[in-house]
Amino acid sequence: MTKFKHPHILYQTYRLTYKHMISKKTKYALHALHYLAARYEKGPILISELSESEHIPQKFLETILLELKKSGILDSKKGKGGGYFLAKLPSQITLGKVMRILGGPLAPVSCVSQTAYRKCDECKDESCCGIRFVMKDVRDAMANILDNTSLEDILKQTAKMAGKESFNYVI
Repeated sequence: MTKFKHPHILYQTYRLTYKHMISKKTKYALHALHYLAARYEKGPILISELSESEHIPQKFLETILLELKKSGILDSKKGKGGGYFLAKLPSQITLGKVMRILGGPLAPVSCVSQTAYRKCDECKDESCCGIRFVMKDVRDAMANILDNTSLEDILKQTAKMAGKESFNYVI
């Protein structure tokens, strides 16, 4: 077994390296929303069904769904035949919106964030910081993809990859 002289540095490097992956919370939310989008207009879905189908711990799923409900992405119905359902059309819910609700800004560094801007402490001059320019391009590319990809797009992509795309022939 290798012993590291400064294990805290290795841990910090690991944290920084993986910090910009989406959180489990966001990933679970996207899976849950995909499931609900595939069943859009078929009535409310029970948390237990969603949890079991998508392999998401039920208690964690409850907190995620409540947060999405408070943000207007989901709605719910209580009582018999109750559960959660999309509050909007799948085409109106973008991945960018969901990711910002649950994970905060998309920007990899605070100095390029449009919603949580903060000057970097170590930066001498933002106007000529090459790192900032690259990170702004990263943020813009991510935002462009995520803000222009809806749950409906994900459903279409899933159907296409599964070979179940429906074809409409016009003669």
